[in-house]
Amino acid sequence: MKKLLPLALLAATLPAMAAQPDILPVKQIGLELARDIAMASIDACRQDGYNVAAVVLDRAGNLQVALRDSLAARHTLEIAERKAGMAIMSGVDSGEFRAARADIRPELNHINGLIVMDGALPIRAAGSLIGAIGVSGAPGGDKDRACAAAALRKLEERLEFAL
Repeated sequence: MKKLLPLALLAATLPAMAAQPDILPVKQIGLELARDIAMASIDACRQDGYNVAAVVLDRAGNLQVALRDSLAARHTLEIAERKAGMAIMSGVDSGEFRAARADIRPELNHINGLIVMDGALPIRAAGSLIGAIGVSGAPGGDKDRACAAAALRKLEERLEFAL
């Protein structure tokens, strides 16, 4: 009877173990969509007279697209990338995270690839986080964020119905 108990426990755990796949299906932002989001962000800022950089990171925080408008300062690329890194790490609007977690902002700003500033938004497709857009160069993070939000609105249909 003692030998049956461990076998029964093993049999009971097999379905749970089998439910964990060896290969995971992952939704990942494609190059064309990332490019279009970055360009739409720059176009939105251009309409307001701002020269910015826009960076799109994939869901793992890897650089997918980086665009800098002709007259945007060179540092805007790094700042946009670090803002997008914050949106990937937190899964929320970088400005919302900044407001909610001011207590750890100084520490996070010292982590490579992150900066706690307004101006980045997560990119979701059919409910899944697939990346983030960071914008830098407008006179204020709220304006950077507005350009990123305009780009996501412009491409909303592609994001909502992504396969």
